[in-house]
Formats: sequence, structure tokens, C-alpha cells
Amino acid sequence: MAREKALQTLYQNELNPDGVERAMNKGARYLRAEAGGGASDFFLRLVQAVIQNMSRLDPVIQGYLKEDWTLSRLSLVDRSILRMAVCELLYETEIPEGASLNEAVELAKTFSTEESARFINGVLGSVVKNLDEVRRVAVPEDLT
Repeated sequence: MAREKALQTLYQNELNPDGVERAMNKGARYLRAEAGGGASDFFLRLVQAVIQNMSRLDPVIQGYLKEDWTLSRLSLVDRSILRMAVCELLYETEIPEGASLNEAVELAKTFSTEESARFINGVLGSVVKNLDEVRRVAVPEDLT
């Protein structure tokens, strides 16, 4: 539920960055009421981390796209899912890699297409295979 709200908030941020604080507050209130404080905390941490680290996340994602693909060519939903999952892989190290990957694929199946789910699985699978190198390049020393 927290990832779904995070995806919705990040999607909204793509369309209207000025409204993201309001969307975050609304999502956090909803999650506290429906799923408890842990889900709300994770939601806020994830959305903030994606927004704050987009300049680190996007080059990682771009590096694992096929040559003729760019981030701007991806749908807003797929781009947001990839950003969330890569963010989890880099900064939420207590979450098993497989869980982050599987949740991203499920989000794609729900909010995008079956083809997108396969695409996201392939990109994230490549990131996971090279995760140590990705972390060395994308995560500053003070965050490790």
C-alpha cells in the first residue's frame, strides 16, 4: 500500500511538482489511518529519497536501458516505478533485493502493462546483478 501511494505521489510530482508536499501529507495521513505508522514512514522516506536523489537514480536507470531508449521515452508510470525500485535498492538496504524487484513488477502489472512489467523486471534484474558497482558509483560515502 505504501509503494502504491508513493507511485501515485511521484507520478503527481511529474505533472505538478508544486503540489508534491500536499500529496505527501495526504498520502501519509491515509496510510497512518489504513496501515499504520510504519507504512506512512516508509512512504514518506521513499518519496523524499526519490525526489532528493533523482540526479543519482536517473543515470543508473539510463545506464541499463537499451541504447535507443531514454528516460524521457518511458511512460511516467514506468519511470516512477524504476526510480522507486532503484532508490530502494540503493538506500533501503534492509529490504531484500528480490522484494524490491517483485514489488516493482507488481506495480507495473497493476498500473501499467504486462509488457512494462517484463521491461521493468529486465532493467532491475540487470541493476541487481551489478548492485555493488552501482552503489559505488551512485551512493556518496556519507550515505553508506
